[in-house]
Amino acid sequence: MAETGGNGPPVKGPRFVEWLYPLLLVLCTSWVLWHLPAFTLDWFPPDTESAFDRLSGQYQRNDVTPNIPGVFGGFIDIIDLVALIAIPILVWLGVRSVRRAPMEQFEWGVFDKITVFFGRVTMMMIVVLLSVMLYEVVLRYVFEAPTLWANELSLWIAGFVFLLSGLYAMQQRSHIRIFLAYDMLPRGLQKACDTLSTFLIMCFAAGLIWGGYGEAQAQFYRWETLGTAFDPPIPATLTPAILIVVTLVGLQAISNLIRDWNVAPTVHTAADDIDDKELAAMKRMVRGNDDA
Repeated sequence: MAETGGNGPPVKGPRFVEWLYPLLLVLCTSWVLWHLPAFTLDWFPPDTESAFDRLSGQYQRNDVTPNIPGVFGGFIDIIDLVALIAIPILVWLGVRSVRRAPMEQFEWGVFDKITVFFGRVTMMMIVVLLSVMLYEVVLRYVFEAPTLWANELSLWIAGFVFLLSGLYAMQQRSHIRIFLAYDMLPRGLQKACDTLSTFLIMCFAAGLIWGGYGEAQAQFYRWETLGTAFDPPIPATLTPAILIVVTLVGLQAISNLIRDWNVAPTVHTAADDIDDKELAAMKRMVRGNDDA
């Protein structure tokens, strides 16, 4: 039987589709990101001819399928279009299929399920990242034929992993929090502190968006790349992603505040930092010392 975990979703073993949808989403999103200039050139072309020629030349150098004609007579081919359409479908299927793991928060709303699904996507990105690094190590030290793209691709994936991990940590309440004074306050003041911290998070998100939107837009529209042999568009994609994810983090903070508003206060002790397996090992050690 499945463990219910309170009022949250049932705790069951992982299913194949729970990892298939995130992996397919990673692949489709990667394809769309690499070919994103095609969508810009067809749907939001630059104002000047020189900017259009520069972006189109850059895209044609990096196009993975240059021999496939555009579906609209432009730059977008059928694979680009299918990958783009698949992204929202995979997100919908993934959010519907995601289930709580035993160690995760059990109080979920709709936004929490979306965040947890992107947590699963982050886990699959780590698998892809490790695969790329392992591939590079084998080629470099076994076959003495290092790639020109593995290091930059690892940095690119790691940047998205870092951002999405922060969103998942916010939903799981696993970010760094200091409870020394918080636990001594009455519940009313605890709620006031929670409201204030959420307000400060929203202020930080608003300030970051206000200050970084212009630069993110400029880097994205000129498709700024890293300038290496592989030349991935890390600045063009990660800078806007920072603003998008920090917005999601702010919304998740509001969701946490609403969901935790009527939850009974939790008293934190030093035992919270001890893993169950570690605690069992300590008990066995104490029993062994007593027997001796």
